Amino acid sequence: MERRGAPAVIDCDLHNVVPSVQALFPYLSDYWVDTIRETAFKGAPANFYPANMPTSARPDAAPPDGGPPGSDLATLRAQALDAWGAECGILNCAYAVESIHNPHAAEALARAVNDWQIAEWLDREPRLRASIVVPSHHPDLAAREIERVGGHPGFVQVFLPVRAPAPYGNRRYYPIYEAAVRHGLVVGLHAGGASKLPPTPAGWPSYYSEEWTGMAAIFQSQLLSLVSEGVFDQFPALRVALIEGGWTWLPALLWRFDKEWKGLRREIPWVRRPPSAYIREHVRLTLQPLDAPPDPAHLLQIIDQLGSDELLLFSTDYPHWHFDRPEEALPAGLPDDLRRKILHDNARAFYNLA
Repeated sequence: MERRGAPAVIDCDLHNVVPSVQALFPYLSDYWVDTIRETAFKGAPANFYPANMPTSARPDAAPPDGGPPGSDLATLRAQALDAWGAECGILNCAYAVESIHNPHAAEALARAVNDWQIAEWLDREPRLRASIVVPSHHPDLAAREIERVGGHPGFVQVFLPVRAPAPYGNRRYYPIYEAAVRHGLVVGLHAGGASKLPPTPAGWPSYYSEEWTGMAAIFQSQLLSLVSEGVFDQFPALRVALIEGGWTWLPALLWRFDKEWKGLRREIPWVRRPPSAYIREHVRLTLQPLDAPPDPAHLLQIIDQLGSDELLLFSTDYPHWHFDRPEEALPAGLPDDLRRKILHDNARAFYNLA
C-alpha cells in the first residue's frame, strides 16, 4: 500500500516485540543469564494481546522466521515504514517489566530491553525512534534507567503502562517525571499493564472484549489524576501522550471536568486553570484505535469539540489490526491542513523531532 505523493507520515505507535528472553542474553550480565537458565524463567509478557484475537495482529505480520509479529525489523520496515512512506516511526515496546516482583531483575531486564532496542532497531534504521522501557512500579529505578539512556538521540519517550498500582498523579511517580523533563522526553501512557489490579473499577471482567473496550476508562482516570494532583503545575514542561486508548471520549470528559472544577476547585486550589486548558497544552492522543464513525463530517465534529486541531497524533498501532486499507486509518475528506497536522506536524512539534 505505497502512498506515493502523500503527505509525510510520523507514526507514533509501532510495536517492536522481544521474541524471547534469550534475545536479551547479549545485553544481560552473566549473573542474570545464569539465573534465567537455572530458574527456567520465560521472560516478562512481551505484549497484552491474545495471539489468536483478530485485533491482535494483522494476518501478514508474522515474520518469515516464525517469530511473533513485531519481532523482525525487516518486516516492520516493509509493512509499517516503507508502506506508508514514513518519515519517522516511534517504537513502543510493551515488555512488561512491571510484572516482575524482584526489583533488581526488573531493572536488569529493562536495561537489557533498552540496549536491545538501540542495537537491533535504532542503530539499524534511522527512521525509528523509541520509548524507554522502565520498571514503572519502582519509580526510583525507573528514573535511574531514564538517566542512563535518556540522552540517546533515538529515545523520545518514556513508556508507562496505563494500568498501574496507583494513579499517575501520585507523588510516588515524581522521579519519573523529573527525569523525563530533564531529558526532554515525552511520557507515554500506553494501553495495557500488569499491575495485578483489575482492569475495571468494579473488579475482574469475564471476557477479553470487556477489558479491551473498557481500556478507555483507565485512560480517563489517569488523565483526571494528572490534572487534579497538580502534576502539570509541578512540572510545567511535562508532555504526556495517551497511546492506544481511543480519543473520541475526550470532548465529554473535558466538558464535565471543567464543569465540576468550577464547583469543586476549592478542594484542589493548585489547579489554577480549567482542566481542559492543561490537557490541550500538555497532552496528545494517538489516532488508533479510531473509535469514530467513518463519515468525515462526524469525525470533524468530534475534532471541533476537542477545541484544538493539535491534539491528535497519527498512528497505525502496527502490527495490531484496526484497518485493511490506508484510507480507513484516516478517512478521506478532511481539510488538507488538518490532515497534515494529524499525519505529521503535531507529532513533529510534540516530540521535538529534528
